[in-house]
Amino acid sequence: MESLPEKISKNEQKRRAKQQEKQQRLSQQPPRPVAQNSQSTREPEILPHQHHENRLKLFQNIRSTPGHKLYPSDFESNVTNLAAFKVQWGSLETGEENTSIEVSVRGRIIFIRSAGERLRFYIIQNGEEQIQIVSQAKEGADMESYLQQHEHLGRGDIIGIVGHPGRTAPRGRPVGELSIFASQIILLAPSLWMIPKDTGFTDAEQRHRNRPLDLIVNRKTRDMFRTRHQMNLYITNFLSNRGYIGVETPILSQVAGGAAAKPFTTFHNDLKRNLFLRIATELPLKQLVVGGLDRVFEIGRVFRNEDIDLTHNHEFSSCEFYQADANYNDMMALTEEMISGLVKKVTGSYVTEFTTQAGEVHEVNWATPWKRIEMIPALEEATGVRFPDSDQLHTEDTREFLIKLLEKHGVTCSPPQTNARLLDKLVGEFIESVCINPTFIMHHPKMMSPLSKSHPLYLGLTERAEAFVCKREICNLFTELNDPYEQRERFLEQANQRDQGDDEAQLIDEDFCRALEYGLPPTGGCGFGLDRILMFLTNHYSIKEVLAYPMMRDEGGKAKSKQEQVAADTDADESRLREKQKRLVELQSQMAQLEGEIADLSIKQEATSG
Repeated sequence: MESLPEKISKNEQKRRAKQQEKQQRLSQQPPRPVAQNSQSTREPEILPHQHHENRLKLFQNIRSTPGHKLYPSDFESNVTNLAAFKVQWGSLETGEENTSIEVSVRGRIIFIRSAGERLRFYIIQNGEEQIQIVSQAKEGADMESYLQQHEHLGRGDIIGIVGHPGRTAPRGRPVGELSIFASQIILLAPSLWMIPKDTGFTDAEQRHRNRPLDLIVNRKTRDMFRTRHQMNLYITNFLSNRGYIGVETPILSQVAGGAAAKPFTTFHNDLKRNLFLRIATELPLKQLVVGGLDRVFEIGRVFRNEDIDLTHNHEFSSCEFYQADANYNDMMALTEEMISGLVKKVTGSYVTEFTTQAGEVHEVNWATPWKRIEMIPALEEATGVRFPDSDQLHTEDTREFLIKLLEKHGVTCSPPQTNARLLDKLVGEFIESVCINPTFIMHHPKMMSPLSKSHPLYLGLTERAEAFVCKREICNLFTELNDPYEQRERFLEQANQRDQGDDEAQLIDEDFCRALEYGLPPTGGCGFGLDRILMFLTNHYSIKEVLAYPMMRDEGGKAKSKQEQVAADTDADESRLREKQKRLVELQSQMAQLEGEIADLSIKQEATSG
């Protein structure tokens, strides 16, 4: 941290003024940004919380002073691009100053050095550029006013500088530093927290919990978010140039469909009903194609109530796009063209490196065409056994076959052991594990693909493909199922899987089935997670590195202990029970009122007939 400048009495100021000539000679020696551990900036070491307490008390006292000018809003910068400023004034000669030009700039202090009480040097950062600020009290200047400007400035503070461009004339060096010679320095926003020095801020856990500080200190993190913007812009332009239009579909829905995932639930107070946060954008996008929007796409957030690990976060960004008069072959060609072009645009090459958590370095070639593998034949080759016929993969006999095959190879599958989950485990073990360069795994069984069109040649299989890179899925695409009768049957099969305990199986969406009854043209569609792609573009094995604010567990352990979770669930159950009991009383009251009215009518009818 930077300690505050000491308060100097007027007598001490006079004594030190006698050394002005010597100080003037030293004043022409500017600091270098790399010299942050210079002896002239050595400060007493204190803990971060002590630094925070000290700064907090200091600025609380200043704020309580009448007429304080903390956090001003009237500072205006006329230099917003330091790179352009350096180009404009880079031709200044050593020792030359242009006092006819007034510049004003904002920046964060990253380094401070003083050479006596009359001269201070700052290095400030604005964007990714840094520049030196020279502030010198000339002979006869108001020292009290000068010292007040600098009295409370520390590293990390955001300041505004008014001055003029110039280049210093250091002793012992032929070329001085391009600088802004300040006539005024204004504290715009102090940093109450300690900013890490040149040792950096590298602990991943702390960086993810404190993203603002991570961004202040680490350029790599800032560059990652710029890469995300570049990626989104490329994808948007790529699809727009091919006739796609960007749309927005609801985040809240009554049915969570379009993917195999467990949704988040919420409650709508006015409508008095539960709603789901979307797990995919597929179903509403395809309904737009039904309505005549032949090429649509959406980049947006989706939410899945799943485990947090290196490649999964509860919310993430996806891109889904759908095209009428296309099939899964068209989608594979379009997808590999888009993603390979994106890699070339961002990295400058079709070949990138990806480092796993274990330190393995994979060289990935994104150039087209990508390899294609048929799922069932590849499994048969890898396991050395013949699989049941493709139109029997959903049966109980096949389920027993898959369980025995998993046991034979020592592969475990946690309950529920549905045919789809068992087969998916085998694919992960024998096929996905060897996909380093981009590879399409094709022709999934119907039971794994409730929204994919049946393959015309292979009974029981679908026109579907998933792309994998370095053993990780990056996209899912298929020819869309547009038969409303078969779609309902597929949804019913998913319902059966839910009955077996698979809470990620999809629900029946009658609105979507009704939309299909108007007629969905032959359509191809694709969806992929942008965060996964960004992980490869920036060589990060953890998804937390590419999210602005990843979900983190409570510090010190899991979010809740088992006992706390049980207590919370019990409270929720009791609340629901009380609500239902209240509703039951209301219904009983209404029933009693109806019974009374019926009785009165019966009496009147009997009296009339008598």
